Amino acid sequence: MQLQNSCGVADSLVPPHHQTMKFSPNQCRAARGLLDMTQAQLARKSEVSLRTVISFELGEHRPMLANLRAIRSALETAGVIFIDANGEGPGVRLRKRS
Repeated sequence: MQLQNSCGVADSLVPPHHQTMKFSPNQCRAARGLLDMTQAQLARKSEVSLRTVISFELGEHRPMLANLRAIRSALETAGVIFIDANGEGPGVRLRKRS
């Protein structure tokens, strides 16, 4: 079974830098809110442009896969966990502190 990207095209036929991952603009905004992080701080921590963060969160475009991974990784490193859709929809929460 082949996975399909957000455009309905099999990921194996899409260049790697345009493939998608399960991470939505809503989850990004929610994660930043939980962390009390600005868009500028996220851009710096993920080493992507501020415009990339803003346009992703507004749903204007989906960043290249490398940028999307960098954004998600920066948020996870800062302390959030992304939750896949499990019947209730995708979400985000703070990681349990040890």
